[in-house]
Amino acid sequence: MQRESGSIRRAGMGMMLLFWVAFIGLGSWWFYGYLETQRNPNAHLVNAVVGTAGPIVLERNRAGHFLATGRINGEPVEFLLDTGATYVAVSAGLAERLALERAGSAWFNTANGRVRGDLTWLEEVSLGGFAASDVRGSISPGLEGDVALLGMSFLNRFDIEIRDARMVLRPAQQPQGGE
Repeated sequence: MQRESGSIRRAGMGMMLLFWVAFIGLGSWWFYGYLETQRNPNAHLVNAVVGTAGPIVLERNRAGHFLATGRINGEPVEFLLDTGATYVAVSAGLAERLALERAGSAWFNTANGRVRGDLTWLEEVSLGGFAASDVRGSISPGLEGDVALLGMSFLNRFDIEIRDARMVLRPAQQPQGGE
């Protein structure tokens, strides 16, 4: 009888341990997802079908930036939208991963001062349901990691509206032809 009681107790302890491991594991997984959504609330845009109509609505992340996941040459890339950047700027490491060819060099004025970088052409840049071909880009030595600056060489194709914690991108209205 005592032997049965001990095995039941061990089974109960095992079940309780299994419950807590599963609880902590699922809680950690949920919390990581929550933190990731706070960091990049626009990650879902990478799955948008190019050519779908409608504006792109972006939410600010917890740090107050507009971070979104899009694509460069078909590869998923996190973009930090930067209306102060002239080009779509990528780090040297990201340029290597995307196999971007250098097409000359130039000087850039950045928040960290004047730096020399390389120019490149991006076959296609897409965000949400919009895509643009032959977008001018730069390979900037001051950038690190896999986040690219989505600059005006892409954003100038849109009318941009920023209100509170939202940015709305609509395809730029083409000027009416002479009558």
